[in-house]
Amino acid sequence: MEKVLNIEGMSCQGCVRHVTKALEAVEGVKAVEVSLENKNATVSSDQEINTEVLVKAVENSGYKVV
Repeated sequence: MEKVLNIEGMSCQGCVRHVTKALEAVEGVKAVEVSLENKNATVSSDQEINTEVLVKAVENSGYKVV
């Protein structure tokens, strides 16, 4: 399963690392690809993960999901 989150507030590779780590910490997440250029994150998992859990992880790391 794959979900794409549009993220506001990322401006550098440090931001990308913060968002990547936050999403990788969510239980069930298999892979994360964050694009600074596209301002989004693609999250892959083997099971259904509640989008709200992913949004909270991003917001807790200081960024906004739009």
